[in-house]
Amino acid sequence: MSSTKDSTEDQIDTSNVGGLEEIIPEPLMPVWKRIELIQEFRETHGDTYVRVLEAVTAIVLAVGYVWWAYLYLIGDNLVAI
Repeated sequence: MSSTKDSTEDQIDTSNVGGLEEIIPEPLMPVWKRIELIQEFRETHGDTYVRVLEAVTAIVLAVGYVWWAYLYLIGDNLVAI
């Protein structure tokens, strides 16, 4: 029984297996190509990209917090228009 199972698995050619482009319908291929470009970019520049994105997010959050604190503590005394 195991020799039949082994011979069946040996008959399958897995050397040229592709990604999802084999099952994606033709009208959605432009969208899939964009996703592939993003994935390729992330594989190439992944660590640097994540560090820069985290730094930008931290800066935006810090500025937003300072602005909120300014409005909460000092902006209360301003005249509302």
